[in-house]
Amino acid sequence: MAHKKQYDYIIIGNGLAGFQLALALSQDVFFNDKQIALIDKSHKTKNDKTISFWEKGNGKWDSIVIKSWSKALIFSNKKELTLNLPPYNYKTIHALDFYNKAKQELSKKTNFHFIIDQVISVENSKQPKATTVNSSYEAKHIFDSRIPEDYFSELNKYTKVIQHFKGWIIETEMPVFNTDQFTMMDYRLKDGDQTSFTYVLPLSSTRALIEFTYFTPKIVDEATYDSYIKQYISNLLKIESYLISETESGRIPMTSFPFEKYSTKHITKIGTAAGWVKGSSGYSFKHTEKKVASIVANLKAGNTPSKNLFSQKYKFYDKIFLKVLHDENNKGEWIFEQFYAKNSVEAMFKFLDEESTILEDLKIMKSLFSLSFIKAFFKTL
Repeated sequence: MAHKKQYDYIIIGNGLAGFQLALALSQDVFFNDKQIALIDKSHKTKNDKTISFWEKGNGKWDSIVIKSWSKALIFSNKKELTLNLPPYNYKTIHALDFYNKAKQELSKKTNFHFIIDQVISVENSKQPKATTVNSSYEAKHIFDSRIPEDYFSELNKYTKVIQHFKGWIIETEMPVFNTDQFTMMDYRLKDGDQTSFTYVLPLSSTRALIEFTYFTPKIVDEATYDSYIKQYISNLLKIESYLISETESGRIPMTSFPFEKYSTKHITKIGTAAGWVKGSSGYSFKHTEKKVASIVANLKAGNTPSKNLFSQKYKFYDKIFLKVLHDENNKGEWIFEQFYAKNSVEAMFKFLDEESTILEDLKIMKSLFSLSFIKAFFKTL
């Protein structure tokens, strides 16, 4: 299939950010006369991750939600917390269902064009150009999900904690899982003093995702994740017989690296490459939805697409939190226990969603008040 050489917009990367942006553009009549290309080296036919998020009421992804919960459990070595989530629900979707939904919706639009190729460079000019292995394409604006090269060479200048994990989806013969609740964090099994915990999503009474997660500056080898998942299933869930039907793993950067400075008038970074992963938590899916809505509004108003995408207040909060986790990684369990034990669900989710007021922020800060945060505050200044 022959492709045009010029487009109004080019989106590089058909991941969560690229597809969310494309879908938002396709659903607004303002862009019906715009020619839009999506370039990715993959056809996106694999279920490479499980995506979970909270939201109030009905949402735009409900048609592909595989399970939702209204109750969450938090376990520390000192206490067990039960969080009643309403008016929120915690929802899970398979990445492949999201990719398929996006491809199905976008294929109905004659002004959207899929190009399977690998982008090797992008030229930042008045008429920006994306050069691929096989060709090159110009546009009025390019949205680029590739991580800036400086991230890898300059990262030691910034605070960095990696959320890294491996998960097994296991199946049992007998019903053993309570499908009314999920385990957000279980610290009863940890790798030494590091911030590490288990996350459990019961997808049915006989099927669940068991994931061992770290928030640490360094990663571990595959065998380490497997060992802790196996111990958790055996010692805490008391399950003796099960089958592993799927596995997944990932590394999410939680960092103060200034991704936002890599967006220009003609090229906008999106997704992880734009800093849309929240530095203090690793959450990104619903943040992406908000960033995309802002980009669409900016385009319609004739503004630079990246205008006002970030709140300096929350970036400062994230830097403090990251500094504590980086310098005193053993404090992670205490931090999250305090956060979830001393604040209401609505206050916590508003804070994590970057929708809280200054007064609400102060209440959150009070619950975490400690020498570690005081030191991190002044180091961040």
